Amino acid sequence: MPELPEVETVRSGLAPALTGARVLAIEIFDERSLKRHKSGPSDFVRSLVGARIAAVVRRGKFIWMPLEFDGAGAPRLALVGHLGMSGQMLLRKRGDEPDKLTRVIIHCETSRGKLIEFRFIDQRLFGGLQLDELVATPDGLTGGFSSKAAKTAWWLNLIPATAAHIARDPLDVNFDAEAVWSRFHKKHSGVKRVLLDQQLMSGIGNIYADEALWQAKLHYDQPADSIKRATFDLLLAAVRSILEKAVAEGGTSFDEQYKNVNGESGYFDVSLNAYGMTDQPCPRCGKGIRRDSWMNRGSHFCPNCQRLRKTA
Repeated sequence: MPELPEVETVRSGLAPALTGARVLAIEIFDERSLKRHKSGPSDFVRSLVGARIAAVVRRGKFIWMPLEFDGAGAPRLALVGHLGMSGQMLLRKRGDEPDKLTRVIIHCETSRGKLIEFRFIDQRLFGGLQLDELVATPDGLTGGFSSKAAKTAWWLNLIPATAAHIARDPLDVNFDAEAVWSRFHKKHSGVKRVLLDQQLMSGIGNIYADEALWQAKLHYDQPADSIKRATFDLLLAAVRSILEKAVAEGGTSFDEQYKNVNGESGYFDVSLNAYGMTDQPCPRCGKGIRRDSWMNRGSHFCPNCQRLRKTA
């Protein structure tokens, strides 16, 4: 499933073309990609056509586009995109060759008058699009990250209602490490399970959790409440540095499912030290990387560098 670096790569690719763009028409090829829009496909089309996209915003793995409508009393809505396991958001010129497994096409006119197509593609149909109400953030601060956002934009401190429970991610300028630590050190669950808790901190999934734990020399099942503050700080620093590097390298691609908006793959997979490296020598000590079955997935770690420490 795409994690923060993959979603940020998509967001940053969409923003230049879609910010200020007006929605002209919508083609729906598979209504299952609109299953999260409870009012149905007809309402999705009726509500979205004619709207102008104010920005492209991200928090953790969530991406949304605040919408502006002509006239007074317009609703505060956003177009929310869920990539799921295999979703892609591609930008194409009008008349470009069709993309396989295209589920929805949103035809837009950019702020410069160019006609483009925003194509939602999804092989497994776990992702989708929906319109959602924008609500105030619980802490009154910015909803998420958006490039070149005006400090007084009406949507700045709003977030889609379906994402309001999602915590800030470690790259968010308003991320509160003290608040995270106050909850982290009280949890007896294994540290990887805690890292994946999107209500504690968002954006981290299986890949980057394994990488951060390898860098911090922590076993994935080490109880969070056995980890001292200094080690937590090292882990958080590892998380941030890995996410930043992965964003710079366009995310991680192992197959044809994850693509950026131009249909290109990310290349952070060449920088991985643990995830997907089963039986390969640990870059730090040379011991073979091991993969354990974990929560219907897998955890990759070095059995020498990342030993499970005994707790009282």
